[in-house]
Amino acid sequence: MTGEVQERLLWQPSQEMQEKSNMKQFMSWLQETKGLTFENYHQLWEWSVSEKEEFWLAIWDYFEIQGKRKDEIVLSGKEMPEFTWFPNATLNYAEHIFRKENPNKEAIIYQSEMRPKSVLTWKELKQNTAAIASYLKSLGIQPGDRVVSYSSNIHETITAFLACASIGAIWSSCAPEFGVKSVIDRFKQIKPKVMFAVDGYQYNGKQYDRLENIRQIQEELPTLEQTVIIPYLREDLRESDVASPSTKLWNQLLKEYNQATLSFEQVSFNHPLWILYSSGTTGKPKGIVQGHGGILLEHLKFHGLQNDLKETDRFFWYTTTGWMMWNIVVSGLLTGSSIVLYDGNPGYPNHQTLWKFAESTKLTVFGASASLFMACAKEGIKPKETFDLSSLKAIGSTGSPLPEAGFDWVYEEVKEDVWLYSTSGGTDICSGFLGGSPLLPVYSGEIQARALGVALKAFNDEGKEMIDEIGELVITEPMPSMPIYFWNDEDGERYRNSYFDVFPGVWRHGDFLQITSRGTGIIFGRSDATINRGGIRMGTSEIYSALDGVTEIVDSLIVDIPISPEQSYMPLFVVLRDGTEITDELKTKINQNIRQNCSPRHIPNEIVKVQELPKTLNGKKIEVPIKKILMGVPKEEAVNIGSLLNPESISYFVAFKEKLAVNV
Repeated sequence: MTGEVQERLLWQPSQEMQEKSNMKQFMSWLQETKGLTFENYHQLWEWSVSEKEEFWLAIWDYFEIQGKRKDEIVLSGKEMPEFTWFPNATLNYAEHIFRKENPNKEAIIYQSEMRPKSVLTWKELKQNTAAIASYLKSLGIQPGDRVVSYSSNIHETITAFLACASIGAIWSSCAPEFGVKSVIDRFKQIKPKVMFAVDGYQYNGKQYDRLENIRQIQEELPTLEQTVIIPYLREDLRESDVASPSTKLWNQLLKEYNQATLSFEQVSFNHPLWILYSSGTTGKPKGIVQGHGGILLEHLKFHGLQNDLKETDRFFWYTTTGWMMWNIVVSGLLTGSSIVLYDGNPGYPNHQTLWKFAESTKLTVFGASASLFMACAKEGIKPKETFDLSSLKAIGSTGSPLPEAGFDWVYEEVKEDVWLYSTSGGTDICSGFLGGSPLLPVYSGEIQARALGVALKAFNDEGKEMIDEIGELVITEPMPSMPIYFWNDEDGERYRNSYFDVFPGVWRHGDFLQITSRGTGIIFGRSDATINRGGIRMGTSEIYSALDGVTEIVDSLIVDIPISPEQSYMPLFVVLRDGTEITDELKTKINQNIRQNCSPRHIPNEIVKVQELPKTLNGKKIEVPIKKILMGVPKEEAVNIGSLLNPESISYFVAFKEKLAVNV
């Protein structure tokens, strides 16, 4: 499968930016301390993956990790997944969060649909963390015990996590928009002892009470000993409103433990820090366990080098607490920069909201999903004409491939001189495989580079590396932030089957990737949702990208249903703008865009208007489960309904299957 790339340069870092970058400082340090000289980023990357032990040891030393190594063993085991990083080292992730504390400086700047813009200083963050940590210790919470959160993207949630990490307990989080079943599916697996939860939240101007949800979750979690309610929807919430010996109020705990001091439990490098979850679209979510040390090294590298975060930065990424980007935002504190939170609908009351927020908070780094940028573009938002974005130096994009139209919109309508770095990674490593580099140019539709320490390649079906062709995204060498294990997967079978069932000893991620001869990367969507028509394989993102020029389309989903070895049925489901219908003229426009930008073989058999598309709680389209339903798989087997943001939308596709004239 080939992918023709039309090289289009959009931006280049100035010489001054390169010289002042953390990446350049790291390279100078390598030369001074190790005698290693690299002429450019790509040479540095080659060394980082060919000499992986030396590289990660250099990351430890360069960022001056506060921990004990005991010996110089960096990596034991040579083939994935049988490997262990720094097996005899001890440290604590949370201790590194507070290394660069500046008592009166803003640690967290925050705003929501309910809360006006405000700040939490480093002094306040440390004191609150100490109070909650002391409370947890008073309950007898030990290293390895699980503490969970059903809370919003607010500073209290970050405080609770840091308190948990400081004592070596294991953190896990669900956003409050998750339904009760989805929360139980995740938390029941890990048997938590304490839960932090908001009483409710506001989204799109509507308020959602969560006290009844909390009560139901408590009933289903027999191991739960205490619940802490954070008054968010109602700041005047009283103990009598949640009367229960096992339920406490957040503000009460801060007052009760206001004299506490913060200390840090030294734990193994591979001691669990948190449990993240697979999207859970085809079964119960898998608990992905990542360690203190692996996340610490990876996020220092990711933020400190790839994203060039400095103590003077204000780092923002629009996220919820149910997405790994929340964890990424928290780790921004490792660099000493201020992190910025927004809780609510980014499109409420319109898509100007976050750009106004960027102006008022003087953001230096603005991150969001590719779908949010494309929504702004389709609505005709022109931030540079309305807002002062002079502080903005970088824009980050992730969640799905940012199409060329998105790149163009950023440079045309947001800011001409801005570093746009698209990233691609996964919950599985809680980081990016590909991302930004302050030393490299930006080309339209392309991710700047493979991240340091990531032995990323595109493989063909025979397991051979390809350049300038589309193949399976694979990782050929271990990374410290790869899962230390899956929860309740004692023999490691689920872990091995998830990544190593196709190429033994090689991590197969499930995305289509093209590495260009210039070293940039392009993601073409999930490899298991690929459209193969007449021998021509194409990632679904290519088709969605082709539809970006069709202004009548708000969202789309395409699947290819096999009927026989020679024949398949490919419907395109579209959500249209209000008042728009599918006409012959619109069909022609859609088909022409696909014909010109993809191939004539990928013109859909049918274009179907739908009211909405099923999406996960993280806002991702579920192509594979819809494909299974249209192939006749019962919906209970095809999709975990509790993992969906809008579960009622599945009914349409079940009914659509019954009406299909073809026998699929």
